[in-house]
Amino acid sequence: MSKNKSKELDVDFIGGQGPLTKEEEKQISEYIRRQKLLRAKRQHSRKLGTGSAKKGLPQRTRKPDEQGKVVA
Repeated sequence: MSKNKSKELDVDFIGGQGPLTKEEEKQISEYIRRQKLLRAKRQHSRKLGTGSAKKGLPQRTRKPDEQGKVVA
């Protein structure tokens, strides 16, 4: 069996043959803005160390099985 040759894609436009409408541009911009905010919040919480222990949530515990081996 021979390998498939990959096609070179024209990526100047997303989803169609024409340019994006103003509404589509706005939706994409809003999505990107929300993703940046979420990413910044996650980075901030990681730096502060606000994991499950800080929030008062139970941590996962590892208990030994019958032979004394630790299992998740």
